[in-house]
Amino acid sequence: MNSPIINPGIGVAFWMLIAFGILVFILAKFGWPMLLKALHEREEAIEHSLGEAAAARQEMKSLVAHNEELLHQAKLERDEMLRNARLTSEQIIEEARSTATAEANRIVESARESINYEKLKAMHELKNQIANLSIEIAEKLIREELSDKPKADALIQKELELMELK
Repeated sequence: MNSPIINPGIGVAFWMLIAFGILVFILAKFGWPMLLKALHEREEAIEHSLGEAAAARQEMKSLVAHNEELLHQAKLERDEMLRNARLTSEQIIEEARSTATAEANRIVESARESINYEKLKAMHELKNQIANLSIEIAEKLIREELSDKPKADALIQKELELMELK
């Protein structure tokens, strides 16, 4: 149990202290500045990253605000387009309605003219038929009247006298 590691003697402790001192001196001279430099660079990198993150956060806030403004403008444009489309459709419907009304009025007027024309045509044909029937009846009556010679001479004489008076 008297191990030099567990119970070191004064000589071992002295050399261990000197080796530890040399190690501390080498680390202080070469290692510590590099370690501090690396820590400092790391600190600067973290601060830089935090600054970039804050800038990115601020930029994201401005982008969100810009996007919200764009969304608001798009909604306004959409509402305007819908309003214009509604007005246009109402105008088209009104134009179609007025065109249809004008066309219906034109067709009704054309039908009235056609009916009047057909009515006049039918009346003219009826008058012609009545005239033809009257002529036929008169012809038959005159033949009947003129078949008797004395009656025919009297009728001719009577008509001649009426003509002379006029």
